[in-house]
Amino acid sequence: MATLSLEQVTKVFENGVEAVHSLDLFVDDGEFVVLVGPSGCGKTTALRMVAGLEAVTSGTIRLDGKVVNDLSPKERDVAMVFQNYALYPHLNVLENISFSLRVQGVSRQEREQLAREAADVLGLSEVVLRKPRQLSGGQRQRVAMGRALVREPAVFLMDEPLSNLDASLRVQMRSEVLRIQRRLGVAALYVTHDQTEAMTMGDRVAVLRGGTLQQVAVPQHLYEQPANLFVASFIGSPAMNLYEATVSGAADRLVLSLGAQQLVLPTDLGQRRPALAAQGRRLVVGIRPEYLTVASSRADAQAAAGRTLSARAELVEALGNESLVHFSTDARMVRNRGGVFTADADASGDIAGAAATEGIARIDPRVVVAVGDQLTLGVDVDRLHFFDAETGDAIRAADDSPAVPLQAGQS
Repeated sequence: MATLSLEQVTKVFENGVEAVHSLDLFVDDGEFVVLVGPSGCGKTTALRMVAGLEAVTSGTIRLDGKVVNDLSPKERDVAMVFQNYALYPHLNVLENISFSLRVQGVSRQEREQLAREAADVLGLSEVVLRKPRQLSGGQRQRVAMGRALVREPAVFLMDEPLSNLDASLRVQMRSEVLRIQRRLGVAALYVTHDQTEAMTMGDRVAVLRGGTLQQVAVPQHLYEQPANLFVASFIGSPAMNLYEATVSGAADRLVLSLGAQQLVLPTDLGQRRPALAAQGRRLVVGIRPEYLTVASSRADAQAAAGRTLSARAELVEALGNESLVHFSTDARMVRNRGGVFTADADASGDIAGAAATEGIARIDPRVVVAVGDQLTLGVDVDRLHFFDAETGDAIRAADDSPAVPLQAGQS
């Protein structure tokens, strides 16, 4: 068993492109850490540097405390599972699983025994004599994992191993991957672009953007306390609604303006987040879809005065256990445009047809909403997120826990 440590690791390709910038990341013994981010953010490059398939431009990679920068891939005690499985088409399941042992010079009898044990663990006992073309996608993926685990590596590296599977099989294989990793008790670094996969699998999740680490934390912390606008917009499905906003009033009674509408903030918010009270400060406010409710009566709307937004229903997705209501308001929505967060053009003030400012509310499916309905949306003002409009950084309360807990077990 071993730990994995990346210290200020940077990768610059010959064409001058910096794929990874000063990456610090620690994977504890037995921990499952997920690297997540959009395509081209550097996550696969980081994984390949750990495997020894890419040279490190600067920085240090340690396996169980030992620097491995100059070691070849076969000298590192790691096993990598690729997106495309990389199985040998002319070999059967047993032969594919035991191939690395054959290269290492393990006797035929021993490698067949180890391969059969791995096949039993992975539920492949009935297909050990089949060739890859005779297997389903899920079975091929398990063969690729079997080839990795039969070596009993110190560290598992996985590069989007489930992306070629259909949706239902992908969900099933998530638990299979975790079950195998837990059974072996090895450190694992897993790469994916799917934030749902990252949140459901990772002990901790590291979010990359443009080669730079944005935040690393346990999944719930990422969701509830995103470090910046990028993390807030990337983590969560549906995504967080982000609006340009300003704050006015005294510290004990702050009013948040979104377009022509206003929300009265909790009385203690100014004391806990004094930066919010800075006059004229441009903010971005984030509202998770589940913290919006539809007021079903005039009495409900009046009772929630100061904590509602007027909106128009543009689309309703009935999903059985919930409904997603796409709505428009006169507030200016903030979006990620090529890596830059900017607000939509000024809304006309007529919320009918203001499709550019469309947001999403996740509501109880028993609440009936039709396209075109004028809505009063209740806002849970205690669960709002605030970001500096210039830097994109979260505006935190003094008693909030740190945005980036860097190491497992760190207090």
